[in-house]
Amino acid sequence: MISIHVQILLIILFWNSDCQIIPRIEECGLSCSQGIHCKSKPSSGIFNSFCHDAPATLSSTVLKSMKISTVMKCVQGSPCSLHLNIKGTLSLDENIRGLEICSLSLDTQQSQCTNVRFARKKSKMLNGKKVQVQFNCIEVNVAQHIYVTMKTVPNYCEVKLSQEYYVEDCRNSDVGKYISACSAGKFDYKVDRTRKIISVNVSNFLRDQDYYVRLCHKWFTCEDAGAFAVIKGKESLKSVSLKYSQLLPCLCIEGWLAIPDARRIQLCPFENDTKVLWDNIVYNPVTQTLAWEPACPVLVMVNLCRLMKSNDHCEDIQNSSKNSPEKQVKYSRVDTHPRLCMKFTTKQGSWVKCPFARGDFPAWKMRTAAVAEQIQVFFTSQTKAQFSVLVCNRTQLASCESVGMHHSVSMGDSVLITMSQEMCGSTICIQGWRTDVDYSVPLQICDIHCDFRGQTYGDGNPAKAMTHRMKSVHSLH
Repeated sequence: MISIHVQILLIILFWNSDCQIIPRIEECGLSCSQGIHCKSKPSSGIFNSFCHDAPATLSSTVLKSMKISTVMKCVQGSPCSLHLNIKGTLSLDENIRGLEICSLSLDTQQSQCTNVRFARKKSKMLNGKKVQVQFNCIEVNVAQHIYVTMKTVPNYCEVKLSQEYYVEDCRNSDVGKYISACSAGKFDYKVDRTRKIISVNVSNFLRDQDYYVRLCHKWFTCEDAGAFAVIKGKESLKSVSLKYSQLLPCLCIEGWLAIPDARRIQLCPFENDTKVLWDNIVYNPVTQTLAWEPACPVLVMVNLCRLMKSNDHCEDIQNSSKNSPEKQVKYSRVDTHPRLCMKFTTKQGSWVKCPFARGDFPAWKMRTAAVAEQIQVFFTSQTKAQFSVLVCNRTQLASCESVGMHHSVSMGDSVLITMSQEMCGSTICIQGWRTDVDYSVPLQICDIHCDFRGQTYGDGNPAKAMTHRMKSVHSLH
């Protein structure tokens, strides 16, 4: 575990890196110590790319201590720019005519090279003396990853300095305030839901500079949700219209200046409108699989639940809870009863979707009829199914405690349950559910009234008695 002192030190380091003031220059240039006259000119780097064996008298340490930092060039009337400030120490030698300083952008693979030459007479007089070379005319972009090399001219093998360097990004307060690439602009938008168009107006960005705007879906990165639009810097109208297919919580407006490594800004105005996410439910009747896949990343708890008729409350089905930040949620072997639903719970609230409520899929029904001192329970279903039934005491709305044996029933069959006086009452229910699936809604027929007077109906034929009693049959579907 990191000690408290180390944690404080890390915080100070990060704070300093973000708040560090970048040194200013008005002009870039080259300077050499020891009063040596030196001059620079751009170089392709090709002619000095091949190295030669160094003379025996030349030390491999003639070049040492290269240091790199960032400076900011600010000239009145022009935007500020970032430059590398490169310092290196060279021991003068008659075999060395100068230096070559190169920078390679590891992001774009673009390189810049400069040749530094010394006045021959002065350098020969100071043979063996150390001279410090400083060059700050290599312009760089915000947050650029740079590889810098310093070689001798001629290029002697094994006599070379190299270093990787990261240019400060827009989190640095100085860079963020004065570098135009960090002035990413400001959005105003209007939504036309009829035409499915978002109109975006952009302000507070660099004049005379083109600006890109696009819609994107924000996952780990922001993925394209259509072609980007260009606002021309020379045009007075700074607005564009972008078409969308659906207003999703992860639909964002993104904008950036049309320059390399420009800072991007994002506005995600619909991130709290999660209701649209719960519609993407699919049922496969062949595999009996119920699936939901989020169109956007969302922290949500998913449950199967039983919709209660009495108050539209949806009671969770046991062992059906699943978390889904980004992945698909699947339930195998699911009952297609209209009251089996999916519940989605986030920080904003809960939503219930019932994919079988329209009756597009086969459903089953449970019915009861009183016969003397027994209750006959039978099931009807459009497909082959297996059921279980029991008598239970409903102590709470969603809790029903068994007070008898479980009975197995096949579709089209029935079971007779003998009822005692103690088993009859307003809290007693007959509960049935499917057993040939993994997830089923338990249905209940409650407030069972028993008739123990032994009365006969019609001519005493049990079948006729049943027919008479079916006038007051209870059913649930």
